[in-house]
Amino acid sequence: MGLTAIDLGLRGAASGVFLLIILAALLRRATSQQALLGMAMSAGGVFYAIATAPFFPKSSWWWVLPIMSAQPALFWLWARAAFDDDFVLRRWHGAMWLGIVAFGFVLTLGWAYSPALAGAGGRGLALVNLALALAAAVQTVKTWRADLVARRRRLRLAMLAINVGLIVVFASAGFAAIPVAVPGAPGSLPTALVLFVVAMMAGVGTLATPPAVPANDATAAIASGDARGTDRAPTARVVVDPILLRRLDHLMSVERTYRQEGLAIGALAARLAVPEHRLRQAINEGLGYRNFNAFLNRYRIEDARLALSDVTQREVPVLTIAMDAGFQSIGPFNRAFKAETGVTPTEFRREALSRPVIADIGEPQREIG
Repeated sequence: MGLTAIDLGLRGAASGVFLLIILAALLRRATSQQALLGMAMSAGGVFYAIATAPFFPKSSWWWVLPIMSAQPALFWLWARAAFDDDFVLRRWHGAMWLGIVAFGFVLTLGWAYSPALAGAGGRGLALVNLALALAAAVQTVKTWRADLVARRRRLRLAMLAINVGLIVVFASAGFAAIPVAVPGAPGSLPTALVLFVVAMMAGVGTLATPPAVPANDATAAIASGDARGTDRAPTARVVVDPILLRRLDHLMSVERTYRQEGLAIGALAARLAVPEHRLRQAINEGLGYRNFNAFLNRYRIEDARLALSDVTQREVPVLTIAMDAGFQSIGPFNRAFKAETGVTPTEFRREALSRPVIADIGEPQREIG
């Protein structure tokens, strides 16, 4: 009974932290997709802590298990939103989650009639969950180097490792001839302990993180001599060397280092002869960028806009302009350009090159009048 009491205590503490995260998000009136998915993840954590606790009634398994089986999909979406600043939640993401829940209901309801078929379906569902866990891990590794937020870089790998471990344990139940994990199964105390650690890390990462700082216009901030940026919240306290910011802007605006293919933050730090962590801090806290690629794209897109507006480059293919600006392929260029300007590169060029023609037509009319 002593271990059971500890188990229940850890689950209660974890549930309290998850509820506190939800409350903090509601008080901040957070409406971003990351915040919404974070609240959904926290609610799922509370549900998981209760549903897998000892003495949980078996009569509730038929509806509890399908919802639990969709938690890996929810975690994958949260990882995408948390680690990819360009991620956009689509309708098919919700349809996927609902599809997994519906399939879980089919398995639990069909277990009494066809255990063999339900077991095969459970193994298939376990494979899907493992694939989602792997996709979340790949997302974390893929965007690790470009991440400029120090706290997010420190917390997300540990957070992901623990959560993926939970998903793997949960999904492995599908290979044990059961459709999904069984609540209150033996070994519940380690699950409660890991869940408590996850809740604490999520609480530190959420409750101790200051509000996001909006990206500033680097040129305006540096030209005015304000290393903190013009849009920064009044409470933000940032110590960033203004000389480093000016050197960085000179390197990007004058020398056009952003055109270098495959430019990484480590190479840029070497050019400036500063430690990489100092450059990360300067770009993040001094200029307000959360992602190194977003920082580079600010210069690259401006370069491309000038080229697309140049009459003498009318016949130059858009792909050539994109690659000259530093993009490695047309797809990322089109997405970044449209996100920045609201139109595609082709539409921007057509509108930009049409303006001088209209001006030339109007000039003789003014002379005649």
